[in-house]
Amino acid sequence: MITNPGRTSGSQDHRPGVTGLPLEIDHVTKRYDDDVVVADLSFTVKPGRVTGFLGPNGAGKSTTMKILLDLASADHGSATIGGTRYRDLPDPARTVGVVLEPNAFHPGRSGRNHLRILADGGGFPTERADELLSVVGLADAADRRVGAYSMGMRQRLSLAAALLGDPPVLVLDEPGNGLDPQGIRDLRDLLRERAANGDTIFVSSHLLSEVEHLADDVVVLNRGRLVASGSLSELQRQETFVRTPSRANLLKVLQSAGGTVRSLENDALLVRGVSIDAIGNRAHRAGIELHELTPRSGSLEELFIGWTDVSSVDGTSETATEVRSA
Repeated sequence: MITNPGRTSGSQDHRPGVTGLPLEIDHVTKRYDDDVVVADLSFTVKPGRVTGFLGPNGAGKSTTMKILLDLASADHGSATIGGTRYRDLPDPARTVGVVLEPNAFHPGRSGRNHLRILADGGGFPTERADELLSVVGLADAADRRVGAYSMGMRQRLSLAAALLGDPPVLVLDEPGNGLDPQGIRDLRDLLRERAANGDTIFVSSHLLSEVEHLADDVVVLNRGRLVASGSLSELQRQETFVRTPSRANLLKVLQSAGGTVRSLENDALLVRGVSIDAIGNRAHRAGIELHELTPRSGSLEELFIGWTDVSSVDGTSETATEVRSA
């Protein structure tokens, strides 16, 4: 059971007096030898919202997170937390909680001792360790060696370590890996509640169905480039289903208008980036007959495939889909 620790056990003593810290990735580029891993990437992670960070393996997500946390350096651009680089934060452990490596433990050390050492190093009360072991559902395993923990238990311990300083920012890379369904639901409730309290939650995940339940916003990378960003609910509403006997001609017309178009069966197209009115107007001017023109709400999985399938014959646009949430 994962529960929200709230601001208990003297947490006001170690919580920074700030909330509402945005994460800014500004024109970041990163190369390893001749490979461009991240290409001119810009986006903002807003406080008070859960932002899902998505992309296929090798898309550049982990590299971007490492640049944000000053574990890697950008060749160009900047990454800041509340306008400040991570290395320049006056108290980073009380500002940013991080889950990047679920196996960053000494296997012979108990879960309790691992957290106590981190608490001591961060200047937090040692009793904070026992409080957080209870929060993440590891109280009964506190004295077991971490080397005997399952993957899910190690993820819980990583989350406990990230929460030690009760930070207003959480940067989490695949925090749901290894968790059972109840653990995933508990994690979701914890992150949603912290966002509701004004915290900034940035979560990388391959669990699209869970992100669909969890995230307010999404940022999607493919081959190091931004392909979609904004409010998930708005992104899901912006597709249009079109059926026409002149599918190939309409596809060209809509691509020339900057749309992202995917061919479906039965003379149908799925269109993003062009409004439903503009589709009708452009089809009319081109003399293309339409048999159906309807808005469609796609699942996150369907959207994700469309955003990242650059090998598709429909000619995915290079222009990123962006929706600005209020």
